[in-house]
Amino acid sequence: MTSTDSAQNASSAAPAKAPAKDPWDLPDVSGLVVGVLGGTGPQGKGLAYRLAKAGQKVIIGSRAADRALAAAEELGHGVEGADNAETARRSDIVIVAVPWEGHGKTLESLREELAGKLVVDCVNPLGFDKKGAYALLPDSRVAAAFHHLSAVLLQDPEIDEIDTDVMVLGEERADVEIVQALAGRIPGMRGVFAGRLRNAHQVESLVANLISVNRRYKAHAGLRVTDV
Repeated sequence: MTSTDSAQNASSAAPAKAPAKDPWDLPDVSGLVVGVLGGTGPQGKGLAYRLAKAGQKVIIGSRAADRALAAAEELGHGVEGADNAETARRSDIVIVAVPWEGHGKTLESLREELAGKLVVDCVNPLGFDKKGAYALLPDSRVAAAFHHLSAVLLQDPEIDEIDTDVMVLGEERADVEIVQALAGRIPGMRGVFAGRLRNAHQVESLVANLISVNRRYKAHAGLRVTDV
């Protein structure tokens, strides 16, 4: 056998390279329970409403269980209400829509309940000190998303589709794809991978630009990513 024949035989015996994964091949998340911390506020309530309307099982969380129960009853669509700790314990995915001023303290108080959970932060999943950025939930699987959504549109029952993309950031592809798929449950919405968590601060800061757009054009602007 010649050296050429040996090379050809070795080449033919090599395993075929697996095709690249389709970035839009996303998991089925329809059976997951979604908790929304800060679910009595405008954005949290709007997200809870849209996801529940799409068929997702949703639990609204609040510091006061009675407020969460009242908001859940208002929304209908099978939404439940509970205090933040119970919401965290019962949920597969936890969306954090807590206002910035109470954000850090809320997450720190729920570290045990959120350990091992996929936590989706609408504000910023990182804290900042003199040494730079650090994770607020080191024992959780953290992603960032839903920063740029209009609470007005989310809560408007006359609007059937929310025409926007959702920037999703995270460290693990599987977790990012779960959040992308969750965003895609809402008609008109699409989740798009936008980088690792270190980029979350820049994405969050775009809210100020959208506020300026909305003031000038009397709109409820969102974002669309082209050519993907």
